[in-house]
Amino acid sequence: MQSTLILLDSVTQWKPYYETETITTAADYLQNEDLSKKPLLVINLCEKLNYLSEGYYCSLLAQARGHKVLPDVDVLNRMESGAISRLDDNLQKITYRWLQTMDCPEQELIPLDIYFGVCNVPEMSKVAHFIFEQHPCPVLRVLFANRPKNQIDSVHPLGLSELSDEQQDLFAQALDNFSKRVWRQPRSHKSSRFDLAILHDPAEVLPPSNKGALNKFLSQAKKMNINAELITEDDSIRLLEFDALFIRQTTALNHPTYRLAQQARQADMVVIDDPLSIIRCTNKVYLKELLEREGVPTPNSKLIFKNNLVSFQELEECLGNPVILKVPDGSFSVGMHKVSTEQEYAEALEVLSLQSSVFLAQEFVPTSFDWRIGLLNGEVLFACKYFMARGHWQIYNHQGNGKTRSGAYEAVPIAKVPRHVLRNAIKAASLIGKGLYGVDIKELDRRSVVIEVNDNPSIDQGVEDDVLGDELYRLILREFMDRLEQKRR
Repeated sequence: MQSTLILLDSVTQWKPYYETETITTAADYLQNEDLSKKPLLVINLCEKLNYLSEGYYCSLLAQARGHKVLPDVDVLNRMESGAISRLDDNLQKITYRWLQTMDCPEQELIPLDIYFGVCNVPEMSKVAHFIFEQHPCPVLRVLFANRPKNQIDSVHPLGLSELSDEQQDLFAQALDNFSKRVWRQPRSHKSSRFDLAILHDPAEVLPPSNKGALNKFLSQAKKMNINAELITEDDSIRLLEFDALFIRQTTALNHPTYRLAQQARQADMVVIDDPLSIIRCTNKVYLKELLEREGVPTPNSKLIFKNNLVSFQELEECLGNPVILKVPDGSFSVGMHKVSTEQEYAEALEVLSLQSSVFLAQEFVPTSFDWRIGLLNGEVLFACKYFMARGHWQIYNHQGNGKTRSGAYEAVPIAKVPRHVLRNAIKAASLIGKGLYGVDIKELDRRSVVIEVNDNPSIDQGVEDDVLGDELYRLILREFMDRLEQKRR
């Protein structure tokens, strides 16, 4: 378990705040070589953070010692060089609306102070959070220009001495939310070996893990001396408080799951699944090209481009009838259409065109079930048969009335899975990485074809754990421990 350490130029700077044993001076930190042996989250509050200053060396040395530090030298260098992250279109609209409420001439720059991703302007909370994600620094002052686009003029650190009484209160509250360990006294009993954040969305309709599975991860982690905690997107500013991130929320690009995976990787945390795995798995177009190139058996398929559509007759000649159309980043059977006529094809394209400029057309391979082979770090964890929903061609039947029916399942001991199924699953997963994957496979006449590789596969209590029970959760948690211990060595 890591501790939090706050660096100051002088301990007198901490007089306005509650007493804590987590503060030390920059000079003491630089000269104390024993600190390199401890896992620490370092919050650098030195007044001067410019290149080659004492504060700069604190961040530099923290990274050399294997500590997580806020801000790191990359952030400091980017801010000093003026390399500013650009807001997306939605955030620019939010910012411009806020700027329009300010009574100031267009040439005047408007400041916004951000404390660990939080500001005192409610309508700018999303913008503040984004800027903190891109420039992780305890206190930032952002200057905005009053214009419709590209409003960020500059971003730079703000020292504690520059804060007013009201701002000191905001800073203290934000710090408390960012790291719950700042005011905590040392425990008398032995602390946990590692801290694991498990990201989930309590409101998700079809989550990767049900409540029972999440509770199993927590209870088994406790037995293994791991401090595991469920977090949501709202807790993302606390991410650096943990050693590792386990994503149990359906992943997507341009989504909090991907941004948090990126943040965790940039902070040198162990993260499953990692950003590259999310990129590779969430797009079926990429998977088609990758699997075909590497000779992994897959159903016959063809890419369709919005600006150069092919006729249904051409698809029939290539893929047969019916044809399955897929949006590249769908999950849980969402964004898939089975078409067998020209009219159905046109109607499906009209829907899919609103979501993507490229689609995947695939031959229809009817089976009563799909294999799901779960793998972690190249090793097979579990095998499960997912049967089609009754009277439907997919595992999930989204009925259009807000209800979803799914087919039955059967967990299967690995030794009873056909060898060609395991072989294809292992090869397909190896092309993605060393994360936690679920490979979907259809079995046909003593051969098999890979449908897709999923990052963040379903692990539900009473389904995927039917064969291994609690051992399935321990195997996954043990992988986190092994990777964290390897990092420390």
